[in-house]
Amino acid sequence: MSEQHNVVLLTFPDAAGWRPAFDEAQHLPGLRVAAALERSTDGLLEVRDTFTRGAGVATVGSGLLGGLVGLLGGPVGVLLGFAAGAALGNAAEERLASEAGAGLIVLSTRVPDGGALIVLEVREASPGPADELAARHAATVERIDAHAFTEQVRAAEEKAEHAKDPEES
Repeated sequence: MSEQHNVVLLTFPDAAGWRPAFDEAQHLPGLRVAAALERSTDGLLEVRDTFTRGAGVATVGSGLLGGLVGLLGGPVGVLLGFAAGAALGNAAEERLASEAGAGLIVLSTRVPDGGALIVLEVREASPGPADELAARHAATVERIDAHAFTEQVRAAEEKAEHAKDPEES
């Protein structure tokens, strides 16, 4: 069976039950990113927690690579190379975080009043682990193809940009 790159949504009608499921979800095979959104009974939405597997790896890895390249310039070159590499890696991570935030905005309408939504970006060889997690914690599960979801987010961003300044179209 081939892997499916999905955005998996676990919806909790009652906000009290999401935390154990979120903690457990961090150990799902193929998980890349997880976020928990909660909406109060009066409609206030809050991002309660996030998890990114490998967070910081790009920043540190780029910094180390830059430092190695900087060896050619001596001790000052190492310092400058590490700083430049870390800055580039951090910029890449910030871009990914910004894209994830836009995705959460698009999904925010799916969070029920008084409930919670856990959003998982996962490469699934089988739907079993996420489905079992949802069943154990009385959540409903929905899957969206990650590529299709990315297109939905881009379309929403374009629509928002055009609404902000319609004369630039």
